[in-house]
Amino acid sequence: MSHRNAPLSELGRLRLARCVVDDGWPLRRAAERFQVSPTTAWRWAQRYRDQGATGMADRSSRPHHSPNRTPTRTERRIIKLRILRRWGPARIAYLLGLHPSTVHRVLTRYRLARLRWLDRNTGRVVRRYEHHHPGDLVHIDVKKLGKIPDGGGWRAAGRSAGSRNSRAHTPNRRGSHPIIGYHYLHTALDDHSRLAYSELLPDERKDTAAAFWTRAAAWFAGHGITVRKVLTDNGSCYRSHAFGAALGAVVHKRTRPYRPQTNGKVERFHRTLADEWAYARAYHNDTERCTAYTQWLHTYNNHRGHTALGGRPPASRVPNLSGQYS
Repeated sequence: MSHRNAPLSELGRLRLARCVVDDGWPLRRAAERFQVSPTTAWRWAQRYRDQGATGMADRSSRPHHSPNRTPTRTERRIIKLRILRRWGPARIAYLLGLHPSTVHRVLTRYRLARLRWLDRNTGRVVRRYEHHHPGDLVHIDVKKLGKIPDGGGWRAAGRSAGSRNSRAHTPNRRGSHPIIGYHYLHTALDDHSRLAYSELLPDERKDTAAAFWTRAAAWFAGHGITVRKVLTDNGSCYRSHAFGAALGAVVHKRTRPYRPQTNGKVERFHRTLADEWAYARAYHNDTERCTAYTQWLHTYNNHRGHTALGGRPPASRVPNLSGQYS
């Protein structure tokens, strides 16, 4: 049926047409019987005479001619810019003097892949993958995060205070370390469930990374997940003998150089925590932000809906996860 209020289905149209054509009913009588106008009854009866029962099916409402359609030459320019430069509709429209909605219609008409599906460097469609069971692959990475001085950063105290904090981060002539310093956020994220184990640690040295993995593996094992493979970048801490010894029988895979998207799931996790925890509000000191991280991580694992999981939290993919409903 064309829409929810249409009085005739394909079978109803056929019955109407047969009453008029085969049984000789007057148009008005048939129209009254099927609750349509005489004009509608005439149209379906005429189509039945011309095409038979196959003519009762819905037809496309697309017009035969579209005089206002974007010229073919302009469409080719839009497609060329999309393929060669990988620009979005707004930027292409600005260059060609068109409206962004016009460019979007052209891109949709030719079914060109969305930019978020493409690798910006090569233009190839990104091949997304997901392992079938928890523990098949765990992504590991480190995010460097500046500490918050007492009284808050520029978000809490204003940009003038932020400038003072920035100068405090600058090493002096002797090359001493910054006064405020950094946190190193070590994260291990399960590929299948997106369940994350994460710690704020003082550095990213080999012994620190190895000790972190020992605790992460024990945490995953405590939740019934046996880790079989891990994926890291080519950082020195992950190429060390200490980290290799901590892995033991776990298979260690590394990303290709200059290809951080290979480890994209944990990279996306770090972007999420930056938006929803690290810079979500103005913290007044570093301790306040560090304390909030534990609660945010619990919410992420057990309660926050994940778009890649159909709006369900990571805990929904791990049976009998303790703390899932607390």
